[in-house]
Amino acid sequence: MRAADFIIQALINEGVDCLFGYPGGAIMPVYDALVGAPLKHVLCRHEQGAALAADGYARASGRVGVCLATSGPGATNLVTGIANAYMDSVPVVAITGQVAKPLIGTDAFQEVDVFGITLPVVKHSFLVRKAEDLPRVFAEAFRIAREGRPGPVLIDIPKDVQLAEFSPTPFLTPVEVCEPLPELDIERARAMIASARQPLICAGGGVVIAQAVAEFRVLAEATGIPVVSTLKGLGCLPAEHPQHLGMLGMHGTRAANYAVQSCDLLLVIGARFDDRATGKLAEFAPHARVIHLDADRAEIGKLRAVEIGISAPLKRVLPRLGMALDIAAWREKCAADKREHGFRYDAPMPGIYAPHFLQELSARAAKQTVIACDVGQHQMWVAQHYGFDHPSRHLTSGGLGTMGYGLPAAIGAQFAEPNTPVILVSGDGSFMMNVQELGTIRRYGLPIKIVLFDNQMLGMVKQWQELFFSERYSEVDLSDNPDFCQMASAFEIPARSIALRAEQAEAIAELLAAPGPMLLHVRIDPKANVWPLVPPGANNATMMEGVES
Repeated sequence: MRAADFIIQALINEGVDCLFGYPGGAIMPVYDALVGAPLKHVLCRHEQGAALAADGYARASGRVGVCLATSGPGATNLVTGIANAYMDSVPVVAITGQVAKPLIGTDAFQEVDVFGITLPVVKHSFLVRKAEDLPRVFAEAFRIAREGRPGPVLIDIPKDVQLAEFSPTPFLTPVEVCEPLPELDIERARAMIASARQPLICAGGGVVIAQAVAEFRVLAEATGIPVVSTLKGLGCLPAEHPQHLGMLGMHGTRAANYAVQSCDLLLVIGARFDDRATGKLAEFAPHARVIHLDADRAEIGKLRAVEIGISAPLKRVLPRLGMALDIAAWREKCAADKREHGFRYDAPMPGIYAPHFLQELSARAAKQTVIACDVGQHQMWVAQHYGFDHPSRHLTSGGLGTMGYGLPAAIGAQFAEPNTPVILVSGDGSFMMNVQELGTIRRYGLPIKIVLFDNQMLGMVKQWQELFFSERYSEVDLSDNPDFCQMASAFEIPARSIALRAEQAEAIAELLAAPGPMLLHVRIDPKANVWPLVPPGANNATMMEGVES
């Protein structure tokens, strides 16, 4: 059979039902093979949009996301999306066309060494030099993307290889060996948990990656240990759960950050001591012994010395750590901090206060709603004020902080869960970075709802320039933004603009009731900042606060 036809069959065999891409010369044989194939191909309007949509699809579905692009600029346009998946451990397979083998290394038209370019941001790369290798390459690529700590894999296929005919032979992937659990370390961890008087759990994105949310909740409730979350760990415990203290770190809650600085044992589950979570690392959890559970052995002890490190599947380890603990006084102290330092939503302003808007949106949206975020102030407001009940419902670019992530991620999530409400929360800066994907929403009639906070600023950069660069504002003014409602209308997406708190409740109701897509343009004060804020170089107990007026 023709290699291009085999590629489509290999995707089907791996359970792929939807892929995101953009055609071009060097990938044209694969696109020819797509004609009539039982695969849903989503034509995005930019290759970066395709890669980020595959990322959103993978996060929402728990399956491997697939994106497709041609050589040269098509492949390089995927790189940001591939890096985003790498930083957040998202299983993605990126397939790129390459110039024919005789042309490789000749600076041929649209030739680029995407294999070399992506080496730092993939789990593995393949350059397929003969069609007979395709069965092995595709089987291994999907296995590598899924297993252990997931991540992106690149398959680069020259055009003449795609056109070659061959007789494929099945490739059997190695059977994953179920290694025995480290019993001694588990028993030591149990003893350490039992002896703690002020234990704390830090939940990270690894919990949902391991599909261990149920086991995590059983452990938390069995022990009664208070829980803080990283950005990607939000929802491991439902937001309203009494043990949940909120997000820790630079824009974390006071209750969460105070608990970290006071605990005597920190049980870190599927998190990696990211700098935005730890603040000044040398002063992070200064009184705590650390137990670190992570699928990636390389993360254990990488940034923080630990007393016990366990690299094993969380679904198998977490049930072994549950026990009843006598920590009533510590639990009450954490609960009191949560009550005393809870967010307030009564800012005395006629305009819209973004935290209050998001709190109301959270209260009124269906529980299963997927929220996709872009990057900036609105991203932190969502993390602080939207109540997630499961981490797979929160799609956000954590490690790379990719502006423009939200719209394509929302598209990917909607294809992954066509009957689930999907809301994009974006800012005026991020929204313009992949705004062309409104065309994808229109083409496929996706019922995605868009909340667009518009402060006519690059808000997070402006906030840092205000606080740490003596209010020397440099290139953050976006007062020449387009009319976003007119822009939405050009894509046949209904839109409404609001600026007053009195309009908020009705507008949210209209947005949620819309039968198809809708954009709600929300004007907010350009002076509004995200609080609290741990300044750079400080520990997490050193939080700055501002006053909203």
